[in-house]
Amino acid sequence: MTKSELIARLAQRYPQLVAKDAEYAVKMILDAMTQSLLSGHRIEIRGFGSFGLNYRPPRTGRNPKSGEKVHVPEKYVPHFKAGKELRERVDGTEGDASASPQERASQPAR
Repeated sequence: MTKSELIARLAQRYPQLVAKDAEYAVKMILDAMTQSLLSGHRIEIRGFGSFGLNYRPPRTGRNPKSGEKVHVPEKYVPHFKAGKELRERVDGTEGDASASPQERASQPAR
């Protein structure tokens, strides 16, 4: 699902919410999450998962084309860890347990 699909789905599901307001809400949530991560904070949404930053130390890599050694500087990368409730729902142990993950993946989202 893309950001524009999420906005369209919110506007469709909640008729009192016009698409422009749904777009603004999604943008504000994503901006707040980004600012929180930039500040070094962890984001936890109970039942869904948590977002954090993982540190990657500097290392020596290789240019795949030429084979020469290349210095790769240290960096922080965003990391998502799914919560227990989300993992169980995706796995099918909660809710619609009759459908396999492949069948659920091919079905349109509700």
